[in-house]
Amino acid sequence: MTRLAQVSESGQKVAEAIATVLKVDVEIIDTDLVRVAGTGIIRYDVGTRLLRGFVNKHVLQTGNHIFIREAGFHEICLSCPLTGQCFYKASIVYPITAGSETIGTISLIAFNEEQKETLGTNSDSLIEFIGRMADLISSKALESEILTERMVMSNHLEAVVDSVDECVIAVNSEGFITHFNRSAERVFGTRKKQILGKDSKQILPTLPFWEVLQEGKGFNSREVFIAYEGRKLHLLSTLKPIKLDSGQVVGVVGTFRDFKETQKLAYEIMSNQEMIVFEDIVGISRPMLEIKAKAQKVAASNSTVLIVGESGTGKEIFARAIHAAGPHGHRPFISINCAAMPENLLEIELFGYNEGAFSGARRGGKQGKFELGAGGTIFLEEIGNMSLYLQTKLLKVLKEKGIERVGGTRVIPVDVRVIAATNTDLRELVRKNIFRDDLYYQLSVIPLVIPPLRVRQEDIPILLDFYMKRFSKLLGKEIKGFDDEALNSCIKYYWPGNVRELVYAVEYAINLEENHLITMESLPQALRESVKKGTSAGITGDGKLMPLAQLEKEAIITALDQFGWTDEGKTRAARVLGISRATIYRKIQRYDLAPA
Repeated sequence: MTRLAQVSESGQKVAEAIATVLKVDVEIIDTDLVRVAGTGIIRYDVGTRLLRGFVNKHVLQTGNHIFIREAGFHEICLSCPLTGQCFYKASIVYPITAGSETIGTISLIAFNEEQKETLGTNSDSLIEFIGRMADLISSKALESEILTERMVMSNHLEAVVDSVDECVIAVNSEGFITHFNRSAERVFGTRKKQILGKDSKQILPTLPFWEVLQEGKGFNSREVFIAYEGRKLHLLSTLKPIKLDSGQVVGVVGTFRDFKETQKLAYEIMSNQEMIVFEDIVGISRPMLEIKAKAQKVAASNSTVLIVGESGTGKEIFARAIHAAGPHGHRPFISINCAAMPENLLEIELFGYNEGAFSGARRGGKQGKFELGAGGTIFLEEIGNMSLYLQTKLLKVLKEKGIERVGGTRVIPVDVRVIAATNTDLRELVRKNIFRDDLYYQLSVIPLVIPPLRVRQEDIPILLDFYMKRFSKLLGKEIKGFDDEALNSCIKYYWPGNVRELVYAVEYAINLEENHLITMESLPQALRESVKKGTSAGITGDGKLMPLAQLEKEAIITALDQFGWTDEGKTRAARVLGISRATIYRKIQRYDLAPA
């Protein structure tokens, strides 16, 4: 559509006004020689293209107006087939220009002798007048283009604002709401049309828009509490003033996020990036000092490490310490539990996916943890639970230092150190063809075996004291230590859940204890019951060592008797024992356990 065609309605009104006053007909032509407006008999031809238009072509090319006193006899008309027979009597054709560009013509036309006389008698004044009308039409065209451009920009801006996950609300200089994006609709539970144009001071009085309007200063990450139509919202807000070059504040734009979601994200970031060094690992026993010394040696390289140990021994703590002491300790440390999600989700989590890889795949695809952890460390917990299919993909990563996204064919180079951990015997899994032997050898370049708590009893008092002080401070209590009976029971206890169970036991005791010393009554029931049965250190009543399977069986039964055999009880028991929910279900089935 030509520039004049966009303002054809305005052009028609101008043409009709001129024709009414001057008693001559008016025609407006665009650069395609199409009539966009006309009066008299020409009106019925609006929208059609001129068959010849020699005069209009001349004006469009030269940019100069022209007065044809005798239509059909002017030198421009000589090449026209209607020379001497033109149905026009006379005409004044004037260019319509926008800037330096001619965008069309406006013509005063005489179809009879009376109109011809009008043009001839007043030609100079009519040329000046028609020039002003051409400027008017030109300004309308420019105005329309500016308006269209602003509408496009406004629509683009609105689309961008609506695509943001955060709530975006903007107000003008008077505090009236001008923008309210889709995320805001979701959080506030209302539609945009119900809130736009409303006074923010009345409907959202606790949002500090007026404060920023008056002071001209914004702020970042301030907590605000809002009650809106029965909803109580706790948000984290950031408000910025909108200023002109002169400094005048003409509005405020604010972004808001749900405080709980922000807090959760902060906790996840803190957890994922927690810095642990070898000095943070508590223990003075010989097995612990030996494994720490070995781990410190292997940390300096970038080799793959396999950490083996029972649940709760602190495999991830060692992995973080190795990462921190390594050459890329300042880079990301990303932990993935291979038993916590099904194969397809784990594959996406590790390797990412390309756009269109599956139904619901987001535009542009998604990076996996191997890409996000570039230059850092990937910790693969419970590696023995990884499927054979994903084992093959992981082996390729270790060998080729590259990954392929789900749905992709391109190999993406990744420089990531892999630390794997398992609480199962991978060699046994290899013998059963559940785990690839080549992957096992690739992973176990440097094996580290973390000793269970029961073989380093001298560390138990130190761990008890360390966590007793931590939880006492966190819970605001003045616990000084353990009495002799409680301490001896903890030292003799088998600790099937290892350090993780010890941490839980101390937290449990601190919560229950009301005196300055922790007593037997404040310890978890599983520990007290184990002491009563005489199996504190895995010894039977006749003084013989209890088989490991029997110890595991007894520990699970004790935990389930304490917390219950319901789904919730099994989940809590698994947490105490330092194993996953899926693992405790497998153990119950394996040992054929049932409530007494």
